[in-house]
Amino acid sequence: MIKIVIPLPNYGFDPTETSIPWKLFTENNIQVYFATPNGKKAACDVIMLTGKRLGVWKSLLKARKDAQEAYQEMKETSLFVNPLTYDEIREKDFDGIFLPGGHDKGVIEYLESPVLQKIIPDFFNSDKKIAAICHGVILLAKSKNSSAGKSVLYNFKTTALLKSQELLAYNLTRFWLKDYYLTYPKLTVEDEVKSVLEKKTNFIYGPKPLFRDRKDNLRAGFSLRDRNYISARWPGDIYNISYKFIEMLKES
Repeated sequence: MIKIVIPLPNYGFDPTETSIPWKLFTENNIQVYFATPNGKKAACDVIMLTGKRLGVWKSLLKARKDAQEAYQEMKETSLFVNPLTYDEIREKDFDGIFLPGGHDKGVIEYLESPVLQKIIPDFFNSDKKIAAICHGVILLAKSKNSSAGKSVLYNFKTTALLKSQELLAYNLTRFWLKDYYLTYPKLTVEDEVKSVLEKKTNFIYGPKPLFRDRKDNLRAGFSLRDRNYISARWPGDIYNISYKFIEMLKES
């Protein structure tokens, strides 16, 4: 059986970007392991799950019903309840790694984990399959190959959460949520990812305007593949990247 691992922070991961891939992977006979910093069960960003405190933008910004249902199912499974620790992740044990996002400040322990940043290059160097969406791309940007001292993304093409998306969500909610939508208030995801690339033109924006995809409408979403790596921008791309990652995993 194909096996992948999804690292998560203790709290704050995006429910859509984790539960929808989990559901699609398991439906396609891919075994999904989870990992957290301390091996304790993770919890998603409750604001994104319920829409609480999102005010008039609740229906626009919160997780859709399909993601809510998938999350409730996922969080009761044994591999989610009993995750690995980051230290227990070994590239040789898995065919791939999937990196979801999340913008709550709780995700910083995941994005800045020195343990994960040491493990990530092993997946690239062994040509395992890697997928990252939204803020998950920051973890890759921060992970460096020891030989070259550059990010693993240095000579890859990638996408990630767009600066325009991040600032729009922030400006829509900043009067009552303050900088909730800015994980790093002084640096957007797009700017950080661009800063580690060989050429800024290797950051790909994808089609506009942005629409949310669905299981029966993958073309509404966008993902970008470069060799053994695939990336996407936001929860609206989640079906597209999940199905394409499944195809990548089954190639090997």
